[in-house]
Amino acid sequence: MYREGMPGTQPLADEAILRLVDECENECASIFRSFDKVAEKGQYKVLSAMKKARLSDTHFSFTTGYGYDDAGRQATEKIFADVFGAESSLVRTQIVNGTHAIFTVFSGILRPGETLLYCTGEPYDSLFQGIGLTGDSRNSLASHGIGYKQTGLLENGGIDFPALEKALTPDVKMACIQRATGYSSRRALLIDEIAQWAAFVKSRSPDVVTMVDNCYGEFLEESEPTEVGVDIVAGSLIKNPGGGLALSGGYIAGKSQLVGLAAERLTCPGIGGECGLTFGQTRNILQGLFLAPGAVRNAVRGAVLAAAVMGRLGFDVKPLPGDPRSDIVQTITLGSKEGLIAFCEGIQAASPVDAFASPIPAPMPGYEDEVVMAAGGFVTGSTLELSADGPVREPFNVYFQGGLTYEHAKTGVISAAERLRIKGFPG
Repeated sequence: MYREGMPGTQPLADEAILRLVDECENECASIFRSFDKVAEKGQYKVLSAMKKARLSDTHFSFTTGYGYDDAGRQATEKIFADVFGAESSLVRTQIVNGTHAIFTVFSGILRPGETLLYCTGEPYDSLFQGIGLTGDSRNSLASHGIGYKQTGLLENGGIDFPALEKALTPDVKMACIQRATGYSSRRALLIDEIAQWAAFVKSRSPDVVTMVDNCYGEFLEESEPTEVGVDIVAGSLIKNPGGGLALSGGYIAGKSQLVGLAAERLTCPGIGGECGLTFGQTRNILQGLFLAPGAVRNAVRGAVLAAAVMGRLGFDVKPLPGDPRSDIVQTITLGSKEGLIAFCEGIQAASPVDAFASPIPAPMPGYEDEVVMAAGGFVTGSTLELSADGPVREPFNVYFQGGLTYEHAKTGVISAAERLRIKGFPG
């Protein structure tokens, strides 16, 4: 495919690049098939939840003003809770991104004198200021007397249980893990590991709240964290669970009391989750959720292909093509600022929106370093759509993710490989 002379097309890449991609695709065929069962299970869960909630086209309309008795919102939150195996959920367009959803959980549950324990090393960059690790915001956790400490991961990427046991001191109120790799070189944590972690925490400190940053991880495995003993999770609708159709928003799911505290932080005590318009977005959110298991399968297949192709080109990749996966992110180490930019240029050129744009390093709110980002999707910032980004710092990792269709993800891999070849990478 994509050969010169095909009607209505132009060659995307040098013939050698196209041959390499074809070879890698054939080698990965059995890996691709391994994701089918997970997608089927996810599809069944979503369909069952919608049937159980008696979803109707009447749920796609909306009220005005305060949003009291918004039937669409109520149905949506029942469906999300059911899909995530949780007691309740909060699914709102008023949550602006995954960071906001996570911080809403932190600030809704934690109180002065209590401590947040991160068990996967440093949190994602955009949480630094909210926790109080950087900056001097009067609204950070630290400014309200909430402590923070962390334990690292083992060399194999697993939880360091001896260190965790020492860190579970009486002041710790919440233990948290970041499921996905984030802006690091570590692997994502698997559901079995998350279950073991949650059970360990509860066996040592039963009153500690276990929380998972679930961004990028939804529908990667047959179970979600809240189905294996985790108290509460949070994530973004313009990542996996929105299926590429949600225009904005985030979700929180877990035990009802904890979700209620987060809802009171999002609005205020006495109102909690009882108000909040859906602005007619229930159709997009729920149709996106319905499509999400298949879209996630397409994205993870694209990630596997990217790992295979970029590995063959000489770049370090994590995870390797055949490694277990628990997020849609593929880390590729480019080794230089120029290589990072070249890769993102290739992804941007393969985008349906703003393909003419050139990604350049720039400051972004909440990030300590300049970031290069390729994101030409139909929903701005949607990382379930084909995208790639990375901070301009050693070792110059790019984080490739998304692809609502496998064919688009493949096109992005071809385009990125071609741009690297043109720019002389790897040297």
